[in-house]
Parts: sequence; C-alpha cells; structure tokens
Amino acid sequence: MSTLIVVPARYASSRFPGKPLAELTGASGVKKSLIQRSWEAAMAVATADVDVVVATDDDRIRDAARAFGADVVMTSASCQNGTERCADAINNIDKSYDLVVNLQGDAPLSPAWFVEELIASFDSGHGADMVTPVLLCDSETVQAFQADRAAGQVGGTTAVFDDTGRALYFSKEVLPYADDPATQVYHHVGIYAYRPAALRDYLTWPTGPLETAEGLEQLRFLENGRKIHCQLVDGKGRAFWEVNNPSDIERVNGMLQKLGIE
Repeated sequence: MSTLIVVPARYASSRFPGKPLAELTGASGVKKSLIQRSWEAAMAVATADVDVVVATDDDRIRDAARAFGADVVMTSASCQNGTERCADAINNIDKSYDLVVNLQGDAPLSPAWFVEELIASFDSGHGADMVTPVLLCDSETVQAFQADRAAGQVGGTTAVFDDTGRALYFSKEVLPYADDPATQVYHHVGIYAYRPAALRDYLTWPTGPLETAEGLEQLRFLENGRKIHCQLVDGKGRAFWEVNNPSDIERVNGMLQKLGIE
C-alpha cells in the first residue's frame, strides 16, 4: 500500500516549548535535534512505496528540517494535535495515499518494524479506522510511569484493549491498576496508521470530554464510535520512551547511547 509517513511537530508545546529543536546526544557524542532523530526513525522504514514529510506551522522547524534534508509541509497553526496536523498535511499534498502514518516528532526511538507492522496489519481484516502499537511493559517501565505520576508529571500512555485487539481506552494514568508487579500493563506507543478517509473525518468531530481530560488525541476516535486496533509489537529488547518533558532528554540520551545510535 502506498503510505505517507507524517512527522508532525509544533514549537509551542505547553510542557516543553521549542521541544522539536532540543538537542539529543547519541553515541560518540553526536548531537542532533529531536525532530531530526524522529525524521530519521521514519526514514528507516523499509516498506515499499513510502514517502516521509515533516508537518509543521513553524518557520524555525521548517528551516531546520529542510537543512537536514526533509521534505516539509506547512500546516495550519490552529491544529490542536498531531492527528489534526496529519489531516491538514494530506489536504495540502497533491498525491493520494492508501495509508497515512503519524510518527510523532517526539518519538525518536520508534523502531522501523513498529511502523512496518502497522502497515501490514491492514491486510489482517481487523476493520479498524486506525491502528496503533502497544508494547508489554517490563517492571522498570511500569515503575517509571508510576514515578512520573507521583511527581505530578505526565509520562507515558497506557492502553487497555479486548482479546481481539480492539481498543477500550487509553490513559496517562497507569491502567490497569498495577500495585501487583505481575499485572500486565501495555505502553501505548505514539504512532498511528490511518485510512485517509477516517483521518479527514477526524477534523469534522468536536473535541470530546475524554480527549479533553486526558489530552490524548486518539480518544476522539473512540468517542465517535470508531474502531482502533491495538497492534501488539515486540520491542526486541529495545527500551522505548518519548520526549514528553525536559527531564526525558537525559533518559532518551542514555537509550540512544546504549543502542549505539549516532
């Protein structure tokens, strides 16, 4: 299937202003911006017939992205989240695609095979409007989530789904309640694959109370009765973390260096 991977990025993050241009230090001390590392993660996807663009409303991000070789689509400053920015991006691109993937600009550790599995899942007959990866947490990740919440910080997102993979809910709280270390908690990885028609429908729906409360864009699909499929992926021993707060930079730097990513 022809696929457009969009890397949405905005400068005016409430928790971390200027986040896309923050520098991350990889192996051997190599410094690159967060948006460049996220774009490189998208470019590593090996599936055939894939294009990659950075979508932003900010001239600083546009100029930085073009400087490292990215194609850039300018989008409206009124976009409230990455999904709206992806929808706006495809409305500003002449070429049509079978699928659109949102690889968020704060997710530089996204393995290429996560995206490849999302794309392949559309042949499985799940009938979903959107597919997103979930990763079984180890105890260290669960403890990191709990520590963020105890400190009053928004950390990773967890997902709850039925035995067919259909999403029931997503939360920035640790769900299900995980006082028992044996409780299975699934980390929702912030990558989405959509049918373009569903992505365009998204722009017509109002922001609902759950999306407002959690600050999670995917909840708009659930609040409008649309199916989301949670694709269970294998981290293959790789840690995964997004840059949500300035304090996440040090953690992600350590992961890049451990993985040998320059």
